[in-house]
Amino acid sequence: MIPLLILLFVVGYACIAMEHRIKIDKAATALVMFGFMWAVYAFFSSGEDVGTNLIEHLGSTCETLIFLIGAMTIVDIIDTHGGFYIITKHITTRKKLILLWLLAGITFFMSAVLDNMTTTIVMIMMLRKMIAKPLDRWIFSGIIIIAANSGGAWSPIGDVTTIMLWMRGNVTTLPLISYLILPCLVSAFVPLLVMSFRYRSNGGEEFASQPLELRLPQGVGHRFSRGVFFVGVLGLLSVPIFKTLTGLPPYVGIMLVLGIMWVVTEIVYERKRNIEDSIKNRVSKVLKHIDMPTILFFLGILMSVACLQSVGVLGSAADFLDKNVHEVFSIASVVGLLSSVVDNVPLVAACMGMYPIVSPDALTLSSDPIYMQAFTQNGLFWLLLTYCAGVGGSILIIGSAAGVVAMGLEKINFAWYLKNVTLLAFVGYVAGIAVLCVESLLFF
Repeated sequence: MIPLLILLFVVGYACIAMEHRIKIDKAATALVMFGFMWAVYAFFSSGEDVGTNLIEHLGSTCETLIFLIGAMTIVDIIDTHGGFYIITKHITTRKKLILLWLLAGITFFMSAVLDNMTTTIVMIMMLRKMIAKPLDRWIFSGIIIIAANSGGAWSPIGDVTTIMLWMRGNVTTLPLISYLILPCLVSAFVPLLVMSFRYRSNGGEEFASQPLELRLPQGVGHRFSRGVFFVGVLGLLSVPIFKTLTGLPPYVGIMLVLGIMWVVTEIVYERKRNIEDSIKNRVSKVLKHIDMPTILFFLGILMSVACLQSVGVLGSAADFLDKNVHEVFSIASVVGLLSSVVDNVPLVAACMGMYPIVSPDALTLSSDPIYMQAFTQNGLFWLLLTYCAGVGGSILIIGSAAGVVAMGLEKINFAWYLKNVTLLAFVGYVAGIAVLCVESLLFF
């Protein structure tokens, strides 16, 4: 049974990786893989055990998916009401270096509140209106990808993998931010610094551009747009606080924020009786445009990994690494490098299945408490995994949702990114790990 399950996973994942070549959406492949793997598991095992494991894993998976649906909807509500205009309208500089640093900084902190993919879309769409030369946009896009992935890694709501680790209790809000913000800053700052020297050596200080003209959606005024933006952003920021104060799962908080935004926008639109209903961006209308293929892809891939966990494959892999590697920096660093090639979501899910959170009681009974300390809540391994899986995706353009989106929007060539950005991203990645190494010596 186990060899067949591994074969199904490998073949399915290969089809996901070759999505554009075989012309089959990765969500469809993930769902087929999910169904076949659990069917094989059920055929060769006790039906009662399979049902129990299925319900248990489906429950934890759906918690993540519900949170993502809520977060994606809130971001879409902000976007459809022109909320990001508040940020972009103030960017008026014509200096390349100033713009490069400004966009990198905005991207870094914006992706911590929103998500790295949405932030990348906003920044690149703005670049199109400011910079005419495609090659300049490619260079800026490379820095945006790095800054988006680095910015999403230190926030509990900045990346899908970070959300997964945070929701399952592997990391909590304050330790995650306090330990990772400096390594993430370094991983974004180092490539930015090198790129700045390139611009200085080329002598190109200014770029030719047209004035940035951004218009609010029809029927949405500046006051309404600002209100939606601040309610949405403050709501997203309040979710970790809500979890800490109430102890409730994060998806409860995100749904509460979504409900509040829904009520607020409905009240405003009811007062705008002079506007046609067809141009009102009500939440019920925004919900129809949620990226459900992505949600279903996460469902399929996470449940496929859960099947491997249920049959003991991930546990065996963890035992092998414990006996032959037995060093958390090496394990997490390899995961980060792999995340530049394959999707980081199943990699992190696999690691979570391989290494359960070690309780204080289990730690005292362990034969190697120093090593096992890394796998307690907020342990070194989980912080390393959060950083490496998020930042490592920048090394190749196909390694993250931000990179794939930028590749599609700007038609960035894979080989060009490999030649001009990969080394910068890798150096930043290693520099951040070095900072984490120093932190581990000081605080762990």
